[in-house]
Amino acid sequence: MWEKDAEIGDAAFRRSDLKGTTIEATYAGASSFMRRKYTRELEGVDIAVTGIPFDQSVTNRPGTRFGPEGVRRASRHNAWGPYWPWMFDPFDTLAVVDYGDCFFDWGRKEDVPSVIEDHIAEIVGQDVSTLVLGGDHFVTYPVLKAYAKKYGPLSLIQFDAHRDVEPEDGGRIDHGTMFNIAIQEGIIDPARSIQVGIRTTYHGERTYGMKIVYADQVHEASAQDIANEIQDVVAGHKAYLTFDIDCLDPAYAPGTGTPVPGGLTTHQALSILHKLTDVDFAGMDVVEVSPPYDHAETTSLAAAAIALDYLCLRAWQAGARGTALSD
Repeated sequence: MWEKDAEIGDAAFRRSDLKGTTIEATYAGASSFMRRKYTRELEGVDIAVTGIPFDQSVTNRPGTRFGPEGVRRASRHNAWGPYWPWMFDPFDTLAVVDYGDCFFDWGRKEDVPSVIEDHIAEIVGQDVSTLVLGGDHFVTYPVLKAYAKKYGPLSLIQFDAHRDVEPEDGGRIDHGTMFNIAIQEGIIDPARSIQVGIRTTYHGERTYGMKIVYADQVHEASAQDIANEIQDVVAGHKAYLTFDIDCLDPAYAPGTGTPVPGGLTTHQALSILHKLTDVDFAGMDVVEVSPPYDHAETTSLAAAAIALDYLCLRAWQAGARGTALSD
């Protein structure tokens, strides 16, 4: 029992083993993601969680600079294990740490993209995958650049209300244009990429050959159907998963900068993620969480659940299997 644990309290700092779960009071202690150890030592680490508290490229409501802290805080509610419906603790299989945040000079916005890219490259260069907590969606662009240098052009699996491919010739720091730029720069392979939950359109947008699954199509299909479509498009190619929280309907994620009614439920999104077992993931991010617009942590809780399910998915791919409840 937790009462007998010699390291009870503040596992984020006091944990000696990178694996396993140390149970703590949900309302107390240091708020690392899922109570994982805060460290920048990556020997033996499988996945590093890191925050990018940037929101200077938003077109509407700011506040995603508070996203990483909000998601970490909300994750404490679930830091118990095993986790439903997987029925296992992913941290028994994966060594996951909280790497802390990417730090940049907010007064030199033009330098931020390269700072983020270098931050991720430092991790990926040690053969460690990342789970990024944003931050607005622009941060995905420099993250992808770091990954592409290692793996080449990536498949993009994007859950979003917006396609973020508005016309731009480069140089703009904007959370609505960066995938246009990424395609032009050969960072992502549009023919092997898919955008899920889309329910907006903007003048000048092009498909670039990307598969688009609109929100109404998701509502009319099963989770397995959507997962199959994603896996067919990716087809074994190295893929990066980016989840803009505004993919969810504002009823499930009100704390975001550009909410659009008609989106996915949290259950729909999680059900699709559960079934992406055949995807070869490079990394993932959850972005656009803006806690100031959510009075009850609903959005941060959803983001934490999505991030946790991704870790469970990666653990399943590494061999973790659950045990059914007994009488």
